[in-house]
Amino acid sequence: MNMQAKLMITALGLSALPLVHAVEFEDFGRVVRVQPRVEQVRQPHQECRTEYVQAPVQQPQQRSAGGSILGGIAGAIIGNQVGGGSGRTAATAAGAIAGAVVGDRVDNDGRNGNQPQQVQEQAVRQCRNVDAYETRTVGYDVTYDYRGRNYTSVMARDPGQRVRLRVSVEPEQMQ
Repeated sequence: MNMQAKLMITALGLSALPLVHAVEFEDFGRVVRVQPRVEQVRQPHQECRTEYVQAPVQQPQQRSAGGSILGGIAGAIIGNQVGGGSGRTAATAAGAIAGAVVGDRVDNDGRNGNQPQQVQEQAVRQCRNVDAYETRTVGYDVTYDYRGRNYTSVMARDPGQRVRLRVSVEPEQMQ
C-alpha cells in the first residue's frame, strides 16, 4: 500500500475511536416528584336567552258605509224640504253631505279606521359573549433519582413510579 492510503486509514480509525468507546444502554430512575404544567385557555362562547315583550299592534278595521249612505239620503230629503227654487238644489246637496257625515259617525262610533291598540307578545332573543377559561395540562415537570443524583425533565405524560432512561457513557475527551 502506498503511504497516502495508510495515512487516510489511520486518520479514519483515530476519528472513529471515540465512537467505539461510547456505550449506550437503558436503565430506570426512581420518580421523586411529578408536577403538572397547566395553562389557562380562553374559550369564548355565546349565552343567549329569549325574553317575551308586549308590543303594540294596530289592526285596521273595516268601516261601514251604510251609515253614510242612509245619512246622505236622509239629509238630502230634509234639505229638499227646506229650500225653495234654485236654493232647493243647494239645500239638497248640503243636506246630503251633512247627513252622510253624521250617519258615518253614528255608524262607526267616531272611529278613524283603526281599532284601539292591542298588544301582542313577541319573542326577543338576546345574546352576549362570555369568556370561559379552561385549565389544560400541557406537560409534567418530572424529578427523578438516578444513582444518588436528582434530575428534572419536562415530559408529555406522567411516567408513574419510575422513568425509563437512555444512558450514554463515553470517555472524557482530552484537549
